[in-house]
Amino acid sequence: MKAPFDLILFGATGFTGRLVAEYLNTTYRVGQSVSWAIAGRNLDKLARVRELIGADPTLPLIQADATDAASLAGLVAQTRAVISTVGPYQLHGEALVTACARAGTDYVDLCGEPGWMAQMIAQLDAPARASGARIVFSCGFDSIPFDLGVVFLQEEGLRRFGVPLRRVRGRVRLMKGGFSGGTMASAMATYEAIGRDPGLARTLADPFALTPGFRGPPQPDEHGAIYDSAARSWSGPFIMATINTKNVHRTHALRGHPWGTDFIYDERMLTGDVPGGERRARGLARTTRIQTALLGLAPARGLLRRFVLPKPGEGPSQRERDTGRFDLLFIGETADGRTLRAGVTGDRDPGYGSTSKMISESALCLVEQVDRSMTPGGVWTPGAAMGLALARRLQERAGLGFSIEE
Repeated sequence: MKAPFDLILFGATGFTGRLVAEYLNTTYRVGQSVSWAIAGRNLDKLARVRELIGADPTLPLIQADATDAASLAGLVAQTRAVISTVGPYQLHGEALVTACARAGTDYVDLCGEPGWMAQMIAQLDAPARASGARIVFSCGFDSIPFDLGVVFLQEEGLRRFGVPLRRVRGRVRLMKGGFSGGTMASAMATYEAIGRDPGLARTLADPFALTPGFRGPPQPDEHGAIYDSAARSWSGPFIMATINTKNVHRTHALRGHPWGTDFIYDERMLTGDVPGGERRARGLARTTRIQTALLGLAPARGLLRRFVLPKPGEGPSQRERDTGRFDLLFIGETADGRTLRAGVTGDRDPGYGSTSKMISESALCLVEQVDRSMTPGGVWTPGAAMGLALARRLQERAGLGFSIEE
């Protein structure tokens, strides 16, 4: 029997969830091609979101609680796919993704928590394969532009050279808008989890933590300021590399290692080659070390929660979201030294404006464009589950750009 909805957005009353609802309402209005609903714990708050985004009063509201397995089972039975914006996922996400895996309902989220993802891969891949559910983590700024950027570059490399790019460097040229409060909350939850289970630190440091049964060659692990001759720029550490590199390697593994079992990938933030580039790179490296040290201290995490992180329902203004953007560079090199470069851009701030569009279109790409014979049930990455079909959709609808730079 056909599910009543194509999509249900769970977590619509949060700041990011409300932006996703707003995007869906603007792009796929009620009664048109996509049937969707918003869900959460409080019906009054859901009704308020419906009003704030200017949605039709007939937009369905569904009451469900992240801690109530029965209500979640009822929710996932009503839809082809669930979008979850309720993080940190290691605190609030397991019951919902488990319900989807058992019921055969597709699922996408914004997770950038590799420790939790590794646990969910071990727990849910087999049930999802059995039910037919496609579980796709990391459908926001972490890690779609990086994951798809590598897939896009590799496909073009194979077309031009007939061989894969043995090494790819992911480089952030510009990021205006910064990270979401959810990203920082997830980071703090992860450090608290390390305090309870020190072994989790090894998972975070392992680039192959999400590829059980496979270990590739040693990967670059530079944390300081270095001059990147391939990019012709000084560079510093990029905080999101911890999750993005793992997703890229999982995409490669799920695709059957078409780029070779000796594939190497790393990410850094470019700081420029003009006078001051080295100074900025050293400052970035120093700031990253300080941030990491502070996140490891419980009192510092408490202060961050109290004085720095956005409160529930808070975030950047619409003007800040609209004027944000990002620009990424990918440099690939074949085993015999031939090179290829690609750019990936986004027209809104990474953590909110672009992310709300990316997760929405990911869910719709999955249910509308990706045949289950090609992508059956299991725990996937965006690059492995949807690949260039998603890249094209994001370019057509979500303000992302994918281009080869000659």
